[in-house]
Amino acid sequence: MPLLLLLMAFLLPPGAGAGEIIGGREARPHSHPYMAFLRIQSPNGLLACGGFLVRNDFVLTAAHCWGRMRRTSAVRPVALPRGPGRVRPGNRCTVAGWGLLGLNRRTNKLHEVQLTVQRDSRCSNRFRFYDSQTQICVGNPGQRKSAFMGDSGGPLVCNGVAQGIVSYGDRRGTPPAVFTRVKSFMPWINRTMRRFKQPCQT
Repeated sequence: MPLLLLLMAFLLPPGAGAGEIIGGREARPHSHPYMAFLRIQSPNGLLACGGFLVRNDFVLTAAHCWGRMRRTSAVRPVALPRGPGRVRPGNRCTVAGWGLLGLNRRTNKLHEVQLTVQRDSRCSNRFRFYDSQTQICVGNPGQRKSAFMGDSGGPLVCNGVAQGIVSYGDRRGTPPAVFTRVKSFMPWINRTMRRFKQPCQT
């Protein structure tokens, strides 16, 4: 069964960093079974991105990430948001990825970090393109923990639900960072997934 790549659109300001785990720790093997690693050949060379399985044949990732089939027996989907609730400031969530651990520190092992959702004003005052309707402000400015280079497309998981997608942040990796708000795109995600539903799926 072919794996379809579902692309998540978001606004990425020119020059903004997107996607590395800073201040986290190496994740236990198979502790994030929904994670997908994407290696993309782009005009600028090889690009690595994260993504996450939301159905057996769908990977959700950032708009600039493209990839091919990646699936083993250890992989399984993560839940998408349902109902009217939204993540709130103070909620603690987890981000995982294979991105840089610092400006010049690379890794081939999945790392994770716990981050706190912040008030929208923290990001709207800092990032010109921040939109609270479609984005989430994540990461305490007083802590050196964030998502940054190499983790684009990875999920922000809060209580077992993928609420955000690593989007953009400060060039130096200083929190907070901005995540795409998955809930805002659920009508489009559901329409797209229905459109490409495999005949054998219920």
